[in-house]
Amino acid sequence: MERFRPVVLIPAHRESATIRAVVERAAVFAPVIVADDCSPDDTAAQAEAGGAATFRNSANLGYEGTLNRLFEEAVSRGYSHAITMDADGEHDPNLLPQFLDGLGEQGISLVLGVRPRKQRISEVVMGWYIQRRFGIRDILCGMKGYDLALVAANGGFDTSASIGTELALNSVRRGARFVQVPVHGTPRQDAPRFDRNIKANLRIFTALLNAIHHDAAAPLHETRS
Repeated sequence: MERFRPVVLIPAHRESATIRAVVERAAVFAPVIVADDCSPDDTAAQAEAGGAATFRNSANLGYEGTLNRLFEEAVSRGYSHAITMDADGEHDPNLLPQFLDGLGEQGISLVLGVRPRKQRISEVVMGWYIQRRFGIRDILCGMKGYDLALVAANGGFDTSASIGTELALNSVRRGARFVQVPVHGTPRQDAPRFDRNIKANLRIFTALLNAIHHDAAAPLHETRS
């Protein structure tokens, strides 16, 4: 049986106020890698002080681009599974054991977080479609756990600017099993770092249209859990 080597992956941009505490709490449960997406502050230094391995993008790559690099790094370092979470404290690191148990002890390929509420109208609309189609209650939650074999099968984490949904959705389309875990944390008090409201809504609606287009021509495996 493959050795279980999990890692926590955190994309970060201008998160110096919160990243150290998030890393310190997450590192209790698994190694942490933080990707600094060209922050003008000391985000990377704070992450390192908290115990994370860090690297800095040479150019601003945005959310999907930064996660792509994190997954490439995880694979290159020989990790078998990865859990993504945000740098701002909205995902409580104390939830990590539930994700680790699903991926490790239960041997499930996908562990998907479910937030207590959706933040934008576009999330509500996309959430309704994805739940009806796949039984996934919150595809846009940034806290997800993956068997990294899914990355190879998908040809990477994200190739279509899907706001972090491509790997999970394509894996479920291919028949991957999943479980869902309620996720909570400390709501951030300022604006999101990677996308502001108007841009975020447009990108989510675009991701939804792409998903509908893909599903129109694709058979669906029965994978609800």
